[in-house]
Amino acid sequence: MSPPNKDRKAGQGEGEHRKDAAHSLLEARREVHIRRARRALLLLLLDAGTATADDVADSSGPAPDGIDGRFLGTVPGPLARAKIIRRTGFVPSSRPSRHASTLSVWQLDDRAGAIA
Repeated sequence: MSPPNKDRKAGQGEGEHRKDAAHSLLEARREVHIRRARRALLLLLLDAGTATADDVADSSGPAPDGIDGRFLGTVPGPLARAKIIRRTGFVPSSRPSRHASTLSVWQLDDRAGAIA
């Protein structure tokens, strides 16, 4: 077992790198489902103003066979980087399968960008 990393920032950077790599792999393999979920998120935001991954899961139905529902974690990233949406806070998940994990609350920031 290796000793813990004393530089917390280095550990966070490595964690972000690993998350980005996993999301890239998911996007390459699940592109159609992720695109549908992004559309669902944007439609929810256009209608209600805020949404979470639980809202997307509820609106788009169950994940297709063989696909873990955690793929929804890849959905908001490109929209946030494009400044179409932004995180406004966190809430506990209401889905039993998520065991009350913490979810980001997303808000529409660029209505024209979302429509485009």
